[in-house]
Amino acid sequence: MLKIAIENATGVRPERQKLLNVKFQGKVATDNCTLSDLNLKPNLKIMMVGSLEEAIEGARTKPDVGDDVVNDLDIEEEEVDVENQEIYLAKINKRIRDYKINVLNEPRPGKKLLVLDIDYTLFDHRSVAETGYELMRPFLHEFLTSSYTHYDIVIWSATGMKWIEEKMRLLGVSTHQDYKIMFYLDYLAMITVHTTKYGTIDVKPLGVIWGKYPQYSSKNTIMFDDIRRNFIMNPKSGLKIRPFRQAHLNRDKDRELLHLTTYLRDIAQYCDDFDTLNHKKWEKYKPDRITQLAGSKRKAEDSVSKRKE
Repeated sequence: MLKIAIENATGVRPERQKLLNVKFQGKVATDNCTLSDLNLKPNLKIMMVGSLEEAIEGARTKPDVGDDVVNDLDIEEEEVDVENQEIYLAKINKRIRDYKINVLNEPRPGKKLLVLDIDYTLFDHRSVAETGYELMRPFLHEFLTSSYTHYDIVIWSATGMKWIEEKMRLLGVSTHQDYKIMFYLDYLAMITVHTTKYGTIDVKPLGVIWGKYPQYSSKNTIMFDDIRRNFIMNPKSGLKIRPFRQAHLNRDKDRELLHLTTYLRDIAQYCDDFDTLNHKKWEKYKPDRITQLAGSKRKAEDSVSKRKE
């Protein structure tokens, strides 16, 4: 059976495996299907999501608070050990120097930067489904299409590059005609930092991008992640999105990306410096009247300028 073959290769037991892109006679393949039954095409990529028994057992074990455990509800920017900032800057500079970015689409002049996580932000990677599309967060493509008007878009996941590429393909992101992704970053672009209270954690420092692309900075960059600690190096640039879990139960009522579309559009049009924003209060954001008038004037001037060109 296919799942037995996968177990032999990965060590993940059949009942722990979730396979995407595997069908038999138009339906989800059952566990007793053989490889010959499936009639798989040459070079077909199959994504398997599953955990080893050791990892599951480790997750069930109650950790000792104070080791490497992070309570994401408690962690705040001041918990980064300030005395070690030079060490972290050295790590970031090493990533800037050594990490190779495969640029899919060149940055566009005058655009702001949107950095997005994948798992639980754009995609429910734990639920079982026939296709990746069923696990996609509602309004994903509408959100990305709207955001692309004002932002260059980067995907940054704490996984390997091959999984990022495969997930983007399954979700139809990499081939969408109405928006383009600038590039992907994987776990190798992350660094480790030490917090006094929680120990060592892995984070996504935006300085890696800013060092390679100086047109972006904290003034025009925003990052979405369902885990606050991932942007602990740049807390004012991060927005903690509500995680999208149990896709089958929540697909019809999740409106997070729809509401965030409005927020991104408003701050792009009416805020010249993202450092002045408090993303924790994004749902209450309303540009003041003077800012709206100034933004409308800028749009009118830009429109006239484009017509002259």
